[in-house]
Amino acid sequence: MSRPFPFLLLLSLPLAGFSHASLAAKAEELRLNVPANGADDAARRGWITGRVADANGQAVEGVTVALKGTSYGASTQANGSFRLAAQAGSYQLVVSSIGYATQEIAVTVTGGETVSVPAFVLAASSQALTEVTVTGQKSLNQRAVTVGKLPVASLDLPQSAVTVEREVLEQQQVLRLSDALVNVSGLYVTSTTGGTQEELGSRGFAYGSNNTFKNGVRFNNGIMPEASSLERMEVLKGSAAILYGNVAAGGVLNLVTKKPQFERGGSVGLRVGSFGFWKPTVDVYGAIGDSKKAAFRLNGTYEQGNSYRDEVKSDRVYVNPSVLLELSPNTTLVLEGDYLRDNRTPDYGIGAINYEIPESRTRFLNVAGANNATTQTSSTATLTTRLNNAWSLRGVAGFQRYDNNLRSAGRPTSIVSTPGATYGNWTRGLQRSQTSENYYLAQLDLTGTFNTGFLGHTLLVGADADQYETTTTAYTNPESATRPNTAVSAYDVINILDPSKELAQPAERLTSFDQLVRNSLTKGNTRRAGFYVQDLLSVSEKVKVLAGVRWSYQETPSDVFNYNTVANRNSKIADTYVENRRYDNAFSPRLGLVYQPIKTSSVFASYSNSFTPNTGIDTDGNTLRPSIIEQYEVGIKNDLFKGALSANVTAYKIVNSDQSQTIQPGAPNFNESRPTAQELAGEVTSKGVEVDIQSKPMLGWSLITGYSYNHTSYTKSNTYENGSRLRYNPAHTANLSLFYNFNSAFGESTFLRGLNAGITTYYVGDKLAGRNTRLTVPNDAYRLISIPNYVLFDASLGYTYDRVAVRVKLANILDELSYNLHDDNSVNPIAPRNFSATVSYKL
Repeated sequence: MSRPFPFLLLLSLPLAGFSHASLAAKAEELRLNVPANGADDAARRGWITGRVADANGQAVEGVTVALKGTSYGASTQANGSFRLAAQAGSYQLVVSSIGYATQEIAVTVTGGETVSVPAFVLAASSQALTEVTVTGQKSLNQRAVTVGKLPVASLDLPQSAVTVEREVLEQQQVLRLSDALVNVSGLYVTSTTGGTQEELGSRGFAYGSNNTFKNGVRFNNGIMPEASSLERMEVLKGSAAILYGNVAAGGVLNLVTKKPQFERGGSVGLRVGSFGFWKPTVDVYGAIGDSKKAAFRLNGTYEQGNSYRDEVKSDRVYVNPSVLLELSPNTTLVLEGDYLRDNRTPDYGIGAINYEIPESRTRFLNVAGANNATTQTSSTATLTTRLNNAWSLRGVAGFQRYDNNLRSAGRPTSIVSTPGATYGNWTRGLQRSQTSENYYLAQLDLTGTFNTGFLGHTLLVGADADQYETTTTAYTNPESATRPNTAVSAYDVINILDPSKELAQPAERLTSFDQLVRNSLTKGNTRRAGFYVQDLLSVSEKVKVLAGVRWSYQETPSDVFNYNTVANRNSKIADTYVENRRYDNAFSPRLGLVYQPIKTSSVFASYSNSFTPNTGIDTDGNTLRPSIIEQYEVGIKNDLFKGALSANVTAYKIVNSDQSQTIQPGAPNFNESRPTAQELAGEVTSKGVEVDIQSKPMLGWSLITGYSYNHTSYTKSNTYENGSRLRYNPAHTANLSLFYNFNSAFGESTFLRGLNAGITTYYVGDKLAGRNTRLTVPNDAYRLISIPNYVLFDASLGYTYDRVAVRVKLANILDELSYNLHDDNSVNPIAPRNFSATVSYKL
């Protein structure tokens, strides 16, 4: 095995960890003005401790303790004590609880030290309880997305960014990542190939493993990530090549897991649902012993369930431990790991006959014993150190191991479409593969603020390096015992419209997966490195310019060992060996302008590009250079009603004028000795509009809504008709999530206090699959499939009493039927109307 690409064992992610306080007191007294840059300086943090009791000296639990004018807050524990973290400075400490008079005292916090305040004695309030709940949650445009690497608010960036916080994920009872995507306009599921993963896309471009991150580190999205561990989901739309190199043009997704906290707490829960689903969960956190410098968190779950699909089953185990270490007043280290084992029945859906979908939601076409077994283990170390008041250094080191073992029938293809006795017949074969992957990452970022004359700078300088080591073993059909040089390929023959129908079977056929023989072994060892610099210049209070560039280098070697004869397959000695080597590099610039006529609004325009490596050769036998994809984006961001509502609109145009396409016979540069040679002469254009609206919780209400329009088509092609749309990208999506918390309307004495209710709707319209018709094939049989439009409508209800919470959810209430398709051979119906309930206990 080759050595990992050299990397520094650095580093760590910003301190997680301050729970947003929910303050039940007068709104005008406790309005939280969060700093716009959203940065938390762990190096300058101190602690405040104290105790709260009633007039009889009894400890009072659940009292809100917060620093006025900030987002720092905590609640008292069962013994009345509290421990509150804050940046160094002078504050007003506010203690409030419904039914008691609010109290304030002045307090000064010193970095790295703990200050104890006198005990608070609560006195009953004689005033009527007419308070509203105000939270320390930042608005959509005030939040800084960690995946953006700059400690600045989204309002200052010439790019669309959306975050979905844990409170929203819990309200909506998110189970899969696709449940959370309904909160982000223009981010959608493209397909669910085999029912074992959720493939995502945005702005007409697919997200692969290059575009999906967990805690800032790429992860293999061949497995469905665990949503119960999420603290938030971050989406940086559009080009992110300057930050991450080889990523698709649509954007990047970062999943941020729950972080350690010094305050002790946690929960245990159980979720049950339709189709025999059940899922226990546990989440515990707190200081390690009595330490003020070390904290931990451990959350995990086990999941088991059947499916609305006949014979489909799944089970999975997930564990996510993490540790936070304050190494010095200026340095913090976060160590995170997770382990996910996922076993499920591979399911390529109901098939298609001549590009028509035979309507069914439950029909299962795979063979007995089919299984997709995946394990994924990862670890991340993130070190953050404050060099001085203006500069900080952040380093990340990560490792991931991914293993997959697939045994399944092949995808439903070559189904008989001629009317007659054999209509709908399909000859099933078997497939088997094994894949393993080691992934290594090192990343170092230096950020700082300074001035040069009248210009203010927020500078990012960084470097990263990563490496994929992959090993893939493919299997093929064995040689016939009675027909030399002929493979046995059939397992059986079924009718996809009626799988129970008795049909004549092949005379010689496969009987098990173990009969398949090794066909090839492919070893890959992709290595990448990048250097980047980016500067947000404040020209004036109203004008900002973001400029930067990245240089990326990529090696893509692979070694393919082929086993073509029975003897060599058995002895594992390769007949042939193919060595492939590619070396690519590219520059990725970025330039954006932000104009802020008022502090709560910004108008922006930007240009950026990204690149996609190509695998083909040109007419002279040389490797093709990467395709350069240009992106133009304009938009407006607004924080309305003093930050209570954020409303953003973005328009974009993405052009890949370097798309690779096969040179066709008859073309002036066609080379008969290289009939598969390619050229960078095609063009794909994506254009669209996105609207994202989010509110803070206000008077009990919270709102998320949005809309997206996208049109992605071939605008120059010698293979497909110009103007024909690319598959899998819906032209329209729309979303609405509306929740109400009854705490704001009812006093403590009513049973309705603790109740919350909400609805979530999601619309997908005008989405295509199948295959684009080829100009180069006379009377081509390829056709596109129009996927039925659908509206998902979900309703949920929750109730919390003391430490116990119960939530119920009814999903797809309208029982809509549509599909996720890959080509025409993985036609997976969406889930029907279903029910789930969760009960949890707060530790």
